[in-house]
Amino acid sequence: MTFALALGLTTLPGTFYGTGLGACGITNHDTDHIAAVSEILFDGYPGYNEVNPNSNPVCGKKVNVSYQGKTTSVTITDRCVACGPKDLDFSPAAFDDLADPSIGRISGLSWTWE
Repeated sequence: MTFALALGLTTLPGTFYGTGLGACGITNHDTDHIAAVSEILFDGYPGYNEVNPNSNPVCGKKVNVSYQGKTTSVTITDRCVACGPKDLDFSPAAFDDLADPSIGRISGLSWTWE
């Protein structure tokens, strides 16, 4: 994993999913402002020993997201196997902060670690 990937400044797609028990060991709800990072970023995050995903240092990290003038802040609590390396997969509530859920997938969002 590159240092730039860990820092997370990017312009990429975003999607949303039905939440539940995430890879960080936290049971999430669709009303929570959370997101999943790609398995590439999750598994390669600095300090993660790949033994217990609940102890991954990326868990609980905050991300600021912008899309077409709208912003939201989310907490990373899950791992997305279908995501590209820097994509984010949001809870429905977090996605709704950025775009109408009927769109399903947005392109051109920007995000940074807090």
